[in-house]
Amino acid sequence: MKNYAWNILPLFFLFACNQPAENSNRENHKSNEGKIVVYQVFTRLFGNTSTTNKPWGTIEENGVGKFNDFTDTALQAIRQLGVTHIWYTGVPHHALIRDYTAYGISNDDPDVVKGRAGSPYSVKDYYNVNPDLAVDPANRLDEFKALIKRTHQNQLKLIIDIIPNHVARKYESVSRPDSVEDFGVRDDRSVEYHRDNNFYYLPGDSFRVPVAKGYLPLGGDPHPLSDGKFSEQPAKWTGNGSRLPQPKQDDWYEAVKINYGIRPDGSRDFDSLPANYANLGIDDHYTFWQGKPVPSSWKKFRDIALYWLNLGVDGFRFDMAEMVPVECWSYLNSTIKTRYPAAILLAEVYNPSLYRAYINMAKMDYLYDKVEFYDTLKHIIQGHGSADNLAAIQKNMADIEHHMLHFLENHDEQRIASPEFAGSAEKAKPAMVVSALISTSPTLLYFGQELGEPGGENAGFGKPSRTSIFDYVGVPHHQRWMNNGKFDGGQLSTKEKELRTFYKELLNFTIQSAVLTGNYQEIQFYNRQHNPGYHDQLFGFARWDEKTQLLVLSNFSGQPFKGKLKIPADLLKKWSIKDGNYPVYQVVFGKKQVNLTVRNGIGSIDVELAGLESLVAIISK
Repeated sequence: MKNYAWNILPLFFLFACNQPAENSNRENHKSNEGKIVVYQVFTRLFGNTSTTNKPWGTIEENGVGKFNDFTDTALQAIRQLGVTHIWYTGVPHHALIRDYTAYGISNDDPDVVKGRAGSPYSVKDYYNVNPDLAVDPANRLDEFKALIKRTHQNQLKLIIDIIPNHVARKYESVSRPDSVEDFGVRDDRSVEYHRDNNFYYLPGDSFRVPVAKGYLPLGGDPHPLSDGKFSEQPAKWTGNGSRLPQPKQDDWYEAVKINYGIRPDGSRDFDSLPANYANLGIDDHYTFWQGKPVPSSWKKFRDIALYWLNLGVDGFRFDMAEMVPVECWSYLNSTIKTRYPAAILLAEVYNPSLYRAYINMAKMDYLYDKVEFYDTLKHIIQGHGSADNLAAIQKNMADIEHHMLHFLENHDEQRIASPEFAGSAEKAKPAMVVSALISTSPTLLYFGQELGEPGGENAGFGKPSRTSIFDYVGVPHHQRWMNNGKFDGGQLSTKEKELRTFYKELLNFTIQSAVLTGNYQEIQFYNRQHNPGYHDQLFGFARWDEKTQLLVLSNFSGQPFKGKLKIPADLLKKWSIKDGNYPVYQVVFGKKQVNLTVRNGIGSIDVELAGLESLVAIISK
């Protein structure tokens, strides 16, 4: 979920550590075989074979995917694509419009649910899974446990979402352990704030459903609860921090904000971490919180995280992590890492000024590199920006580059092939090469991206260009690859097969190449200054370790490039390459050979690249 309420952020971030940690773990990752590749699947859409795609359609009309659709065959195909981790999106039970009262689940009100299938970021019960995803809803948690086992048996790790900033307007866990209380059970609702209240309240005001011109829940389809009303007395703060008893339509009105001990005036009701804790490890953070009073919500999300890890989940993607204070993350993540040291903690953070705080103080493993790296790549793909900017961004990220997750698509972003983004999946090929190879950071791929999925369906809530996360819908390009459960691409067009082959070659190289956990140097500015004909729609850089020297040159232009790639003297000196001629072998996208000529300590390679083509090559000394 994206943040559309920047104006409230100062209330939640009174501490931000912008200094790099002295004990940076960059060196600890150089021994890895290769990099992490995360494949995000929208779980309810992955196995759906229905092609009806009626706007606001029901499960019976539009179909839905199940946990069981992730067969061994499907998981092996994902692994063979070059994937190490699967992010199963939409697993915890969230609010949705379907009658499951036979299973002890209350009905949800369409007036406070987005779409018919509901937003996966409006969780209703953190101790069970979405009943839509089970063949037998009564057995839904066991079906997910079986998927965890199946995923691991296919040599893949898995993460799921935890959404700590907010929960569904009608949160009620029917599956919680006896030792766990629901959110808000002990809240004092007569006051706006108390440290151990789980929610913020508006005493004396009742919640009122937002009104938007032209919008009708379920597209106007009748429903017994769809009456423009929802009972909530007193009203709670809305998920994005709105304090209006009647939030606006573009607020996160389907959710209510969790109180983490931040008073309404922005002051904090918990201990602060000393600044030097940016340089300290998990054990020190864990010890710091022992015996200290913390807000009730901190403990509840600690119990939720440990519950899922105990089931076998390998880690989490934390939604809108920057709307939860750093100290809470220190408490939560140090607890997680103390008990599950290998747990993977990936956070959605959009504010670059907070990156180092959420890495060094909050102890996140990885953060979205959206606002700088992704946004810049998108502008270049669309023809609006210069590739020169990438070198400066990477330089500024040098101390934290390992922790910055790279992606070109996810459920929040427009599909590359949509007219609103690029109109062609092929236009992102050079960007994907750069994104995957430039750093030691993980790479994220959104299901269907490797097939050129354009997200063109009008599913109901929301607009095309993003594959719907709110409604039941089929995903056409993905369905052609799925081929009725064979997962062999049997229905793909030649163009779609070629695109998937591109991704498969690139991602497998990524996870198998130790050199990508080594050193980096841009050679962009040297070529821009000393290489006539080298333009700003090209981007070049080098990666190396003790055994391998890798050169990458990507052509973002649709026009061919025929010219030279020059290698500066300082880089050749690091590689111990002297004057002479050296073969250079392309290792991805074909087996072409070129030659490196070194004269007077300067290297030069004659290069021919088609439009949108990349050279990924290793020097043979």
